[in-house]
Amino acid sequence: MKKLYRFIRKAFKGDVFIDTERLTIRYVVDEDWEDMLKLFTDFSNSPYVYYDLEKPLDEAGARYRTERYADSRIFYAVSLKDSDEVFAYICVHDDGPSHDVGYCFRSDFHGKGYASEAVGATIRFYNEHYGVKKFTAGTAIANEPSVKLLTRLGFKLISTEPNSFFEGHTFESGNFALEIDE
Repeated sequence: MKKLYRFIRKAFKGDVFIDTERLTIRYVVDEDWEDMLKLFTDFSNSPYVYYDLEKPLDEAGARYRTERYADSRIFYAVSLKDSDEVFAYICVHDDGPSHDVGYCFRSDFHGKGYASEAVGATIRFYNEHYGVKKFTAGTAIANEPSVKLLTRLGFKLISTEPNSFFEGHTFESGNFALEIDE
């Protein structure tokens, strides 16, 4: 896997690579499908599963979804610096006047500050390199870890609305915004 990562880094020379103290953040590539399948499977077993779109739980589905993520060039793989294993992804989508941020972290990496480090670094990268000053994000109000992450990063709750991804599972969704003034 180390060889693959070095190849990817060479192939994407000049593309997005964010190195933090502990993490490397890079574009998702097709070859990440096995790690993404682990992430999707972990998410499907989490108490937060009803707050997002369903994830594929088989090889064919994981390959297809990972290829779509890779082709979009808006999904970023997160790994520890000393490992090529992808344990999270971050998505940054140009939504007109703002950029919408989404993320998913494997549960065995929760509570260690990785999400704050990775999402914060990605936001700073977009601000410093692309001049993005406004970011949005959405999460279920009941998803306390996600709400705390957004708040810690400086996002403010701007509205709530009922939402549902699965029949019979309606929840209150929070819309958050972060404006960077320089």
